[in-house]
Amino acid sequence: MSDANAGGYEQIRYEVTGDVAIITLNRPDRLNAWTRRMSAEYTDAVGTANADSSIGAILFTGAGRGFCAGADVESQFKAQLDGETDLVPKQRSREDGHNPTDWVTIVRQAKPCVAALNGVAVGIGLTMVLPMDQILASDQARLSCRFVKMGITPELASSHFLVQRCGWGAASDLALSGRMVDATDALRVGLIDRVVPHDELMTQALALAGEYAANPDPQLRMIKQLLTENACETDTKVIQQREGEALRKAMVSPEFAEAVDAFLHKRPAKFR
Repeated sequence: MSDANAGGYEQIRYEVTGDVAIITLNRPDRLNAWTRRMSAEYTDAVGTANADSSIGAILFTGAGRGFCAGADVESQFKAQLDGETDLVPKQRSREDGHNPTDWVTIVRQAKPCVAALNGVAVGIGLTMVLPMDQILASDQARLSCRFVKMGITPELASSHFLVQRCGWGAASDLALSGRMVDATDALRVGLIDRVVPHDELMTQALALAGEYAANPDPQLRMIKQLLTENACETDTKVIQQREGEALRKAMVSPEFAEAVDAFLHKRPAKFR
């Protein structure tokens, strides 16, 4: 494992195990409550992982007893009431179309993202992981889409992803009640993908991220793009057109040539 704070961050940790980057929320005394600094560091760390050709997947978790207890009420919500900050980011983009504050786009365009919820995941602590590729939760985790309890509404496209993951009824129930659910109930309604024993969470999450990381990066990114674009597309011709364009790119790539050669010579393919 590499230096546990390779990026010099204050509120997160960045480390590398094999070909997996691990990004850890690191305010355990506040149950990793979310701040603007944490947001900036989180985004920067994802960019670091994406730019590193030796990294194949990104694993997200939290330090201490919780994953993230939501926004830091004092530094975020009270500051909003006092007029010191604006919690709703303006969706401005640079000329290249990239919006550095658009977390959903960052996640969907990133290398495979696996969340390991080691404890409570509330508000933004839940919505930040909904667009990720897999969500694992400790059997001690508790989750809540708690916005309504704070007199606010969901963000990070969670009103979309809740329905995508859970269906209309369960998504409505979670958002309108703001209730806390345990990992078993979260799995039952599709809010998360797997529940694992607490002591095995990181082992299983690393193994899963490593499985994704063993595959070629360009193809992983293209598959994520296809899933993102086609999830709500109803025109099957458009879906197949997108798939065809991606397939043509894939079949002239060095990764495709490596996979075919490895198969023919009965050896493991090496993509990084």
